[in-house]
Amino acid sequence: MANLTFSLRVEEAGWKKRLKAPARLLGAAARKAVALGAQDLSGKVEIAALLSCDAEVKTLNKLWRGKAKPTNVLSFPALPESSPPGGPVFLGDLVLALETIEREAAQQKKSFEAHVVHLTVHGVLHLLGYDHLDGDQARQMEGLEQDVMESLGYPDPYLEG
Repeated sequence: MANLTFSLRVEEAGWKKRLKAPARLLGAAARKAVALGAQDLSGKVEIAALLSCDAEVKTLNKLWRGKAKPTNVLSFPALPESSPPGGPVFLGDLVLALETIEREAAQQKKSFEAHVVHLTVHGVLHLLGYDHLDGDQARQMEGLEQDVMESLGYPDPYLEG
C-alpha cells in the first residue's frame, strides 16, 4: 500500500470561507483514491494540490489543453523521471477552480464539500492513469469514483442532487 503525502496550497482566499480544514479533507480523499485506484502501488508517493480561482485555471487550461475557459479540476501527471531514485514517487499536481466548482455544485444541487471531494478523487485518478475517453474507461473510472466517495461517506457523485 502506498503512503501518500498530500501537499495543499490555498491561493484563492474564498476557499477558506467554504471549507474547514481543506488539507485534511482533500488529503483523506486523495489517500482513499490512491488506496483504491492503485492497489499495486507501494512506498512513498506525493501529490501537490492548489486551490485556485477561475482566472488562473483558465490560463492553465489554455496553456496546457488549448481551451480558453476555466474547468473544475486540472490534473498534471508527473513524468516518471521527475522522482529521485529511492525517493518518494511524485504522482503530479491538481489545480481546482473555486468559482466553477461553486457554480457546478449549485447547478447539480450537491453540497460544495461533496463536489470538491469528488473532483479531488477524479483528479487523483487521472494522475494514476485513469481516463474517461471511451465508454469502458469511463465506466471503470466512474465506478472507482463511486467506491471512493461511498467509502468516505458521501453520496454517489453521478446521481442527480
